[in-house]
Parts: sequence; C-alpha cells; structure tokens
Amino acid sequence: MINYEGTIYRPPSEAYSLIIQVTVGCAHNKCSFCSMYKDKKFRIKNIEEVYKDLYEARKLYKYVNKIFLADGDAFVLPFEQLKSILEKIKELFPECEKVSAYAAPKDILRKSKEEIAILKELGLKMLYMGIESGSDSILKSINKGVKSSEIIEAGKKVKASGIKLSATLISGIGGKGKLLENAVESAKVINAIEPDYLGTLTLMVEPNTEMYEAVSLGNFEVLSPDEAMLEMRELIKNINVSNCIFRSNHASNYVPIGGTLPEDKDKIIRLIDDVLKGKYNYKPEDFRRL
Repeated sequence: MINYEGTIYRPPSEAYSLIIQVTVGCAHNKCSFCSMYKDKKFRIKNIEEVYKDLYEARKLYKYVNKIFLADGDAFVLPFEQLKSILEKIKELFPECEKVSAYAAPKDILRKSKEEIAILKELGLKMLYMGIESGSDSILKSINKGVKSSEIIEAGKKVKASGIKLSATLISGIGGKGKLLENAVESAKVINAIEPDYLGTLTLMVEPNTEMYEAVSLGNFEVLSPDEAMLEMRELIKNINVSNCIFRSNHASNYVPIGGTLPEDKDKIIRLIDDVLKGKYNYKPEDFRRL
C-alpha cells in the first residue's frame, strides 16, 4: 500500500493524478487563515520512503498519466532530492506526461534557473503557487511570510523556465476594510507575473486558526457574498494579461465563474453584474467547502 500520513490535500485539477507524498505538512504553516496542516509536524520524507511508494504505485496502476507531489510545498525539497524523485518517476512511469507540485515563492527563489530547467526536463510541468493577495499589508496581516515583490520574482522565474504556473488568490482575505486594496494590488501582481492559470477561492474562516479568533473578537469582518463578488469584479477589471485561463469554481466559491483572459473579460464582468442583480443564486454556506 502507498503510505500517506494525515489528511492529503491537492488542487482540484489534480483529482485524477497519482498522489505521492514527499513531505509531511507545510514548512511555513503559519498563515493565519489556514487550518490544513495543523495536525502535522513538518518533515521531508526519506528518499527511500518515497521510492517505496513509487514502486507500490507501479504495482497498483497499469497506466499513470499525471503525478502530484504532496504535501503543502513539495518544492521545498533540496534540488538533488527532487531531481532523484523525478528521475525515479521517469524510470518507473515512462508513460507519465506531467508531474506537478505546490511551490511557495521562497522555495522557488532558493533554486537557481539552471536547477529549475533541469527539473522541467525531468518532467516537472506544473507548479501551483498560492499568492493569496498582492497587497503587502494583507500579506503581513495573514503572516504569509513573503512580500509581493518576492511573489512576482518567483512567478517570473517559473514562467521563464517554461514550467506552467497556476496561481491562486483568496477573495475576501483582507476583510471588509481592504476589499478594494485586495482586488487592485492582487491584479498588479497577476499582471506582472502573467500566470498560465489563475484561480480564486473565497475565504472560509476555519476553527483553530488565528483568523477565526480575530473574527470572534470583532477584529476582522468577513465579506458578504455580494461584497465577495464586488471584489472579484474589481480584480477582473484591473487584470491585464495576454493569455490566462481564469477559474473561480472552487468549492468555496459562491458562484462558479470562468473564462480566458483577456478575451472573456467583459463576459465575466457581465456575469458578475448579473449575479449582483440577483439573476443567480449564491451557493448556501452549508455547501461551501475547502
């Protein structure tokens, strides 16, 4: 059996990928809004543990098209270890067309352009980077541990390598007081990076997080569904990219919205306007999920 420790999370687009856990938990694990890895003590799995899981997976599955390396930031692995894992995947799964992973901005910045190029040649085709917000004040308040300038530098580095970049923002992460700031500053970061894919989640305040405590004390006001849509409208209005697939269809979102930017920009804004006019119903809170 493949050995998984704790709850495993993956992007929605990796639903049909073979998941191989190379780290346990998240190296940063300090974001005020996140509850995902609080039950785990971070560690990098021994290379032999990973190899064992790959051999087990080869026995279980005749055909593997995609592999996702978990947990929270598999790109934190030292270059040589990540290289060895990709080489083993290439050996055991010659049919595999894409390997992907979460990557925190600082993990990307720690690797040289040459190292990232080698990883791409070995099959790493997609990195998922959680931006959350482009506002430095919001990034600081949520304890993201990175500045917008570092996010931009990391994103550009991935794009220059030829690896596909999927970026994620969180609608409402700045609260009511920073609705416009979150939208405008996040758009600036997206415009600078030009990711291949952009997804937005809508903030869900989870128990046992610093943000939950802030809400309980009245120090943070969560956006209403209408306010979340207004923030998204401002975000889309301010995004100017050449070619980016946009999706806001995560389980946390009130209304599924998507398109390709820039050609669908006006269409997306019209849809948001229709939502705000009451032409579509919001997803009930009980049906929203992370």
